Amino acid sequence: MLEPAAAPDAFKTLLRRTGMEPADLALLRSVPLFTGLAAAALDSLLADARVREAARGTTLFLQGDPADRFYVVLDGWVRLYRETPDGAEVTIGLFARGESFAEAAMLGPGRFPVCGMVAEPARLLHVPASSFLGALDANRALCRNLMASMARRLHGFVRQIETLSRRSAVERLAAFLAKLCEGRSAPVILSLPLDKTLVAARLGMQPETLSRAFGRLRRLGVETVGHEVRIADPGALRSLAEGED
Repeated sequence: MLEPAAAPDAFKTLLRRTGMEPADLALLRSVPLFTGLAAAALDSLLADARVREAARGTTLFLQGDPADRFYVVLDGWVRLYRETPDGAEVTIGLFARGESFAEAAMLGPGRFPVCGMVAEPARLLHVPASSFLGALDANRALCRNLMASMARRLHGFVRQIETLSRRSAVERLAAFLAKLCEGRSAPVILSLPLDKTLVAARLGMQPETLSRAFGRLRRLGVETVGHEVRIADPGALRSLAEGED
């Protein structure tokens, strides 16, 4: 959410410089890394950030490359994976609209521990490390703010692990779809990756289990047509995901 009345003018330069749209900015400020930051702090952190469009199959970085940037997904899907010694690929994560990725590598070991590839056509906010880290060095309060944001994200990962061990496949799928519907009115049409095995991997299940879970959600008005998912009532999905069904 934007700050009070003066905020639109305060952010105007940032939008023009980065190529973001007003809706992108509202989305960005919901990302844990940037939640609660004032306009000046956000402008400083994103001094050299730019919006980039990438086609399906575009390689963003390879395992072992210098971690000199990170990304925020504005639209589309990005897959992170590791290559095994025998040449196989293991999916580590699947990132959608409103999620950031690769910042931990930039702040830590300095090398990407995984490969990043665009799974579906995407609009990404490309954030170089140089200006971002420079802003952190110059502002201790900002560092504390970002550490708190990263801590919230860590707690989110803990909840995700708990979900994988405690919730059924149907509940996990319902929670996944409900999150993608946040801020949208019913009915909603979502575009998922063409390769459904990526979604299955993110949810910790086999592709056939994912298909069965979609089948069980039909009673809540969830229909799949190709790579599109049509959702009649996101609220019903949230209730199921929270164990209220």
